[in-house]
Amino acid sequence: MARKPRILIVTPEVTYLPEDMGKSSNYSAKAGGLADVSAALISALFDLGCDVHVALPDYRSIFDGYSTTMHNRELEKIRKRLDEERIHLAADRAFYYLDNIYSGYSDKDLKVSLAFQREVINNIIPRVKPDIIHCNDWMTGLIPAMARYLEIPCLFTIHNIHTMTSTMAQIEDRGIDAASFWQWLYFNSPPINYEESRGWNRVDFVSSGVFAAHYVNTVSPTFLTEIVENRHPFVEACLKNELSHKYYAGCAVGILNAPEPEFNPAVDEMIRYNFGPKNHRKEKCQNKQYLQKILDLEQDENAVMFFWPSRLDPVQKGCQLLAQIMYDIVSQYWDANLQIISVASGEYLKHFHDIVRIHGLGHRIAICGFNEGLSHQAFAASDFVFMPSSFEPCGLPQMVGAIYGTLPIVHDTGGLHDTIRQLDHPGDTGNGFLFNSHDANGFKWAIDQAMKFYFLDSDLKERQIKRIMIESVLEFNHSRCAESYINLYGKMLKRPFLV
Repeated sequence: MARKPRILIVTPEVTYLPEDMGKSSNYSAKAGGLADVSAALISALFDLGCDVHVALPDYRSIFDGYSTTMHNRELEKIRKRLDEERIHLAADRAFYYLDNIYSGYSDKDLKVSLAFQREVINNIIPRVKPDIIHCNDWMTGLIPAMARYLEIPCLFTIHNIHTMTSTMAQIEDRGIDAASFWQWLYFNSPPINYEESRGWNRVDFVSSGVFAAHYVNTVSPTFLTEIVENRHPFVEACLKNELSHKYYAGCAVGILNAPEPEFNPAVDEMIRYNFGPKNHRKEKCQNKQYLQKILDLEQDENAVMFFWPSRLDPVQKGCQLLAQIMYDIVSQYWDANLQIISVASGEYLKHFHDIVRIHGLGHRIAICGFNEGLSHQAFAASDFVFMPSSFEPCGLPQMVGAIYGTLPIVHDTGGLHDTIRQLDHPGDTGNGFLFNSHDANGFKWAIDQAMKFYFLDSDLKERQIKRIMIESVLEFNHSRCAESYINLYGKMLKRPFLV
């Protein structure tokens, strides 16, 4: 029987790992959605019987597996045991005692990234001997170049377009032999030769990952197309060009993420009343009343409730659009007792608080910093979820909302376009409400469409929401996502390796 290909997934963060994968499966280090997506993909691949290994930084102060006061001898015993398993922790003091994965200081984050990649390149890859390496985001952007030097097929996944740059001199000072694979790195200026470029010509990590990788994927087919078609001016020309080259060579695809399996109202341990498609009508009302009580909102099971789930970032997430119309929509639908719940942190948190305070809307609008349990409860209680992003590499709240029967209101872009279709209740199709013009008027139009649906006959609404919940569980799941990656891995192994 042929040996299964060994897959090494390299990621700077993950929320959990399968219990049977190793003794450190309680590892948890998260900065954003990459952690959730990495965890779910690794678990799905493991459950499907793949020979999957994972390389992670040893964030001793962040995850629960280690104590910084643990005796060195005990740590060495754990290290030795991990060597025999599938979880490979990169060791360096640069990230032993971090409180957060990203410090917000570029020099410090760069140091952490180079230490991680050095350990993966020098120790973990030789130990694991993978058939395929799967790298994720800028923190792993140098590894595809080394993989090409070693002739190991490498997939580079772009979750976020943030990047970092460094000179080869800095890279080598951290113990990485850049001289062996420098010709597969992407430089800010075309290099004349190694010696000439070593000390000043900066290497772009994300563009290097795309340039050197065997295959590249984004986490949304439409977001990939938007970059290639130059529809996002904030995307650097170097990344756009390299992605375009891969795209037209047939080596770039979009694979949608999926929410964690725990995001299912039937089994969600963080919500007050569990429910499914058949009993969502009654239990959603109970969840709504429970949330109204704990947030000191007006008690009304028939109140229409909107939920803001995303970080309050006006550059991407569109929270400024809600700020512009928040008072207007509460006033327009006052008799329907329209309520808004925001469970998110970020730049616009003060703006939202000021709107509520100035207009005296404390019993209609609740503005809360991010809290995971409260966020789950808001999905279970609300009727609609806001996602008016100006761009969206994938997005998960719109999928979670559909699974919970909390219908998404989204800007028609990126992953939102790939996952949400305009609701057409006479035709029994669609799962949310989309708008095309990214401004307050376009957003308000979509909210009005949602309210028209809300005012429909209750039995008709119940039937549509039941359909959407069932379809969403079948469509937005990690088995589908993992199978897409497995198919891509197979394609990579069959494709001739051109150096």
